[in-house]
Amino acid sequence: MSAAYATFGLAPAMRAGGVLANGVFQVHRDFVDFIVDGRPLLFQLSDLDAVSPLASDVPPAIFTAQVRSLLLEADAPLPGGRYVIYGCPDCADLACGAVTAAIARDGDDYIWQDFAWQTDEHADLELNGYHGIGPFRFQGDEYRAALGSLLREAAEAPRRRVLLVGARVALLARLAAALRTIGVGADITDDVDGVPADELRAYGAVAFGRAVGEEQRARIRRAFTDAGVDVTYVDGLAPIVPLLVAQIEHALDRSPLDRRRLTRLVAADGEAGVEVTSPCRVRLTAYRLDRLYRTHTHEVFDGVLEPGRHRIPLDAKAVKGEAFVVARTSGSVLVEPMAR
Repeated sequence: MSAAYATFGLAPAMRAGGVLANGVFQVHRDFVDFIVDGRPLLFQLSDLDAVSPLASDVPPAIFTAQVRSLLLEADAPLPGGRYVIYGCPDCADLACGAVTAAIARDGDDYIWQDFAWQTDEHADLELNGYHGIGPFRFQGDEYRAALGSLLREAAEAPRRRVLLVGARVALLARLAAALRTIGVGADITDDVDGVPADELRAYGAVAFGRAVGEEQRARIRRAFTDAGVDVTYVDGLAPIVPLLVAQIEHALDRSPLDRRRLTRLVAADGEAGVEVTSPCRVRLTAYRLDRLYRTHTHEVFDGVLEPGRHRIPLDAKAVKGEAFVVARTSGSVLVEPMAR
C-alpha cells in the first residue's frame, strides 16, 4: 500500500462560540485536532466549521471509545473501514455532513486515505472525495504514542467557566446568560476572599467590567495566585454583551498560537488589518456606543480570505465615536478597539 510518510500529532483546538450579529448563538466546543506534518489537518479542508471526534465535552467513555477506534482496536463505524475525522460541532449527526477517511494498518504503519465528505453510510469518492488530501502514512510508534497519551494522561479538561466581576449587575446577568447559551459556564461575584482553591480551579478566565477599580482587581488576582490557579484576565472593553462574549471566547482559546487560522487584527484609520494562515471565511462586525451609550451593530465584512495579510475598509458610520471590531472564523475570534 503506497503512501508518503507524514508526521502525526495532536493539539488542543477550539470551535469559537459567540453571539452573532444576527442574534444567532454559536456553541463553544473544545477538541483535540490532528496535526499532520506540523499543520492542523482541518486547515487543509478550506472553510469547514467542524470538530474532531476527540471533543473534551463528551463523556469519558465516549472519548475513550473514539481514541480506541482510531487505534483500530474496534470495528469501523462506517462501511469500507471508514472513520469520522471531523463532524458537525452542534450535533455530530452524520446527516449534517462529516469528513471521513479509510484507516487501515500496513505492517506497523497506519494509513489514512480516501478522504471524503459524507452525509450517509456510503461515501461517493468520485463525487465528494477530497482528491488533494492524502494518503498519509504514519509510523506506528508515533501514532500510537500520540493517541495513547490521551488515555494515559490525567490532564485537566479545559476550564470552560468564567468569573464575571463588575458593578452593573443587570449587564453581568445578561452576559452570563449569553455565555451559558453557548456552552460556557459563568458566575458573578465581587469578591473571592475565602473561596477554596479547588473552586477557583474551575475557572479558565476572569472578566472585569470597566468600573472595577485597581484595588479590587489586584485582590482577586492575588487570590488566584495564592491558590496556584493560572487564569486569563479579561478587561471588558464596553458594556456590549456580544463584544464581551467575543473577548471571553478569545481568552478561553488554548490552541497554540502558531496553529490558529486568525492570527492578527488591527483597527485604525478607517480600516481593519486581518491576517489568516489558511483559506477561511472571516466575518468582521463593528460595535459602537453613541453619546447616549446605545449600542449600534454593523456587519462590515463577510467573505473568504486567502492566506496572508488583508486590509479591509470600514464604513465610517460603523466606527464613528467609541467603536470596536470583532473578527471571527469558525475556530477563533479577535477583538480590537478602533484606534483614533
